[in-house]
Amino acid sequence: MEFIKVDDGDYYNEPVSPTGQCLNTSVLSMSVLGVLESEVPIDESKIMSFLQDVFLHINPRFGSIMVDVDGEKQWKKVEVKLTDHVHVPIFPSGVLSPESYDLYLGDYISKVVLEKYPEDKPLWEVHIVKYPTSTAAGNLIFKLHHALGDGYSFMSALLSCLQRADDPSRPLTFPSRQGSERKGRDDYYKSALRWVSQNLASAFYAVKDLGWNAFVEDDQTPIRSGNSGVEFLPMDISSLIFSLDEIKLIKNKLNVVRYYI
Repeated sequence: MEFIKVDDGDYYNEPVSPTGQCLNTSVLSMSVLGVLESEVPIDESKIMSFLQDVFLHINPRFGSIMVDVDGEKQWKKVEVKLTDHVHVPIFPSGVLSPESYDLYLGDYISKVVLEKYPEDKPLWEVHIVKYPTSTAAGNLIFKLHHALGDGYSFMSALLSCLQRADDPSRPLTFPSRQGSERKGRDDYYKSALRWVSQNLASAFYAVKDLGWNAFVEDDQTPIRSGNSGVEFLPMDISSLIFSLDEIKLIKNKLNVVRYYI
């Protein structure tokens, strides 16, 4: 993403996408929240170095704010002061059990979700929780506005800057499933037919889901009360640990892809 210079001396890039504008208004502000658990106590100085040397260079938007230029939303490059974006919460002191800090962490995340971003600073925050919980020695919370990207792009950005534990000089890699080689004209036709059927199925379900959301009201469930204005109520964060076998069981029971679990 290249920045262009305008007459007032500031640098701007291409206009903010329509989706980005919709997700950052006085009425609606959506964020992607990521919580990383650490097996060892978190070193704040290393986090600051990572943000300065790596994170800010992944995407120019991490160092930009959204401004109005002649009625059009633009990204404006600004100087980033890391201390404005990094927060280290203080929980009650004393000898507390990890289970107690689980509750404090959940309450803190619920509070972070509802807080608004300053308009004069880039739309991201990092929260370093140094207290041990029942599952980690420390927690790192990333809060990034949805106008900066989606969960997939953030995960790709995160994985791109990680290193292998056995060889830090090499980037992080994952094993890939090798498909069998397709040979012959029959395999080509099968592949083309599979591609067509998958795209037709995707189009069908997209229209079906759109119609369902537009004209049919979802049933009330333990996680959907159906009450009006529930989206404006305080949010509570809960977490559960599932094994891969349990994830597969839920996937098959709900007839969905793993992305939605």
